[in-house]
Amino acid sequence: MMKGKNEDQSKAKAKGPSKREMFNVCGPIHLNIVDWRKPDQRRSIAASLVQGVYILERDRQQKRMGHNALAPIWWDYFNFQCIQILVDQVDHSTYGAIFEYKPHNPSLSYHIPPQHLPPKYVIAFRGTLIKSDTGRQDLHLDMILALNGLNKSTRCQVSLQAVQGLIANVGPQNVWLAGHSLGAAIALQIGKTMARNGCYIETYLFNPPYSSVPFEKLVHPILRHGLRAASSVITAGVSIALKGTRNNSSTTQHYDPFTILSPWIPYLFVNPSDPISCEYIGYFEHRGRMESWGVGGIERIATKESIVGLISGACGRDGEALHLIPSAFLVKNNHPMKDTVKLAHGIHQWWESHECWEHKHYQFR
Repeated sequence: MMKGKNEDQSKAKAKGPSKREMFNVCGPIHLNIVDWRKPDQRRSIAASLVQGVYILERDRQQKRMGHNALAPIWWDYFNFQCIQILVDQVDHSTYGAIFEYKPHNPSLSYHIPPQHLPPKYVIAFRGTLIKSDTGRQDLHLDMILALNGLNKSTRCQVSLQAVQGLIANVGPQNVWLAGHSLGAAIALQIGKTMARNGCYIETYLFNPPYSSVPFEKLVHPILRHGLRAASSVITAGVSIALKGTRNNSSTTQHYDPFTILSPWIPYLFVNPSDPISCEYIGYFEHRGRMESWGVGGIERIATKESIVGLISGACGRDGEALHLIPSAFLVKNNHPMKDTVKLAHGIHQWWESHECWEHKHYQFR
């Protein structure tokens, strides 16, 4: 019995890391020369830094340190240094990190336009890790996200303080936000909070959860469009009924939080086969369709409200739905995949090199 137990332990120790953790196996090694002017390369690097946060937590759990650590190559390859690790106060897991760009030749930056320069700092957040020591806390935060209360979590509050500290020192133009899944929701929450104060941060959101019915997964397009239209009319009607004559107030019209957010344009990366985030595709396409049908007024009210937000507001609580954003650069990955759901929600797809990307800019006016 003892011998068998020791053999099992030896096998567990001998088991190597997953290939998906190893940069030289599945990372974007094709980016040996980076052109920061190219959006696809900026996307790939942002996704790699988020993957670095995932591997940081796995290194911690597996006690991989020094030369055995697998995370550092995910940022070293692009001349970044990890200067701060963000730790969850409940389970002590690593959920985020702050990276600082350290170019080999700093003098080259003097000859590059500011809009084509790499960021000085990137704050990246990982998503949910279920099969791990942090699974319980991650799933708890997923539930809080679904109930529209992520902004109250310590992860969001600590992360917001870290971002505000960076912005105070170097300005918003030198900082990026990036996150995947639950981490994208944290980055989105921080980005919205900063944008309300006129601080617009370049933000990369990979597979952000959409906390609503995924109409996009309905097969029949007529049914899909019809349900979205009905949802918009109902939401707009409920909004008007709850607010009553308050919407006639010039003060309310002047302070429109949705319009205040419109200059902030985060990058939104969504796979149509991902049930967690695919509704963002329909959300933006439907808005454009309603405008073309001449019923944009209804849609403008509906996109600024949600049933969750309306109920929360009626109860005297701040319940703005996190997924409601006015503007975005939406990038769809239309590349066919096997094991669709798992891969379609994964981070690895966002540094792949292929020609199946679809880009569209949506600007709320």
